[in-house]
Amino acid sequence: MIRPTSTGLRLRLRLAPGQEPADVAASAERLRHAWGVHAVYVRDVKPGVVELRLVGFDVLRKVRMPRRTDAGPLRVPVALREDATAYVRDYRAVPHELVLGATLSGKSMFLRNLLAGLAAQPVVLVGIDCKRGVELAPFAPRLSALATDPEQAAELLPVLVQEMEDRYDLIKARQGIAPGTPAEEITSDVWGLPDDERPAPIVLFIDEVAELFLVATKKEEERRDEMVTQLIRLAQLGRAAGIYLEVCGQRFGAELGKGATMLRAQLTGRVCHRVNDEASAKMALGDIAPEAVYAACAIAPEMPGVAVVGDTSGGWSRIRTPHLSLADAAATCRDKARLAPDVPALSPFRPYVPPVPVKESGPVAAPQPVTE
Repeated sequence: MIRPTSTGLRLRLRLAPGQEPADVAASAERLRHAWGVHAVYVRDVKPGVVELRLVGFDVLRKVRMPRRTDAGPLRVPVALREDATAYVRDYRAVPHELVLGATLSGKSMFLRNLLAGLAAQPVVLVGIDCKRGVELAPFAPRLSALATDPEQAAELLPVLVQEMEDRYDLIKARQGIAPGTPAEEITSDVWGLPDDERPAPIVLFIDEVAELFLVATKKEEERRDEMVTQLIRLAQLGRAAGIYLEVCGQRFGAELGKGATMLRAQLTGRVCHRVNDEASAKMALGDIAPEAVYAACAIAPEMPGVAVVGDTSGGWSRIRTPHLSLADAAATCRDKARLAPDVPALSPFRPYVPPVPVKESGPVAAPQPVTE
């Protein structure tokens, strides 16, 4: 069963008695040289059958996303894998994610594609950008709340925690099991609620998370501890309430202070762009896929957008984010601003969006008399 693709071939092989997929995977490098292709990837389809994906060239050099992607609610095709398939950010499967990368590594491009993809869905988008909002402010028309410094973040996070607790109260009220209650109406998260009662999911984007941990005075240290505690609560309990975290930064380790390691342990998904040292790569991938650390350290500076993704299952792969200009991403958020769900608790934090200036037309010329 051979099927040509835009990047090579896909074929299925029936294993001989006594063979296993690992035997074919171990021969992938020899098959690559024998067939003269860029790479060979092996996937287990069903017992006794494996699929080989032959990639004829380096698809990460010039990213072209597949025409057909597995998109859907809270599922955003955000990058291209090295096997020419789409990397889909699925918040239902991986609720929280940590994105690390040095300056000019492509971290902002990854965030930009993710925001543009979610803007077209009925999802509440909340941002914390401690760089005075320079990263997330262009997407303000679609954001339901935006904090641009640690002081505003300290006011926003308790509101999100309270919103999470209110959603748990809603779930708890729905769980009042009376005689005759259908089994399908008994739920433990918001996705089991009826459509007319289910609150909209919330995705919290945090850019430069280290800024929330840095302190200079005793008063700032107390504020930091309170914010970290609230972030840990959101990471531990937010999934069932439909609240998801996307945490971005250049480094994220124990040296940031109390609670950093505990928060990182709750972030299931990991995306590591080019970093400045091996320790940063270990912070992102060392505890889930140690062999992926070397792949992250080998990312070249002239390949911005290339990253290594992994999760707690131990699997990992290389991806690259397609280029999306800031103007196009901002225009998408502006066009989809009407899709932002209404959350009254977040109204005080909604960013100000200046009106689009209307071009004034020039003076209208007076009609000229018609002469015969």
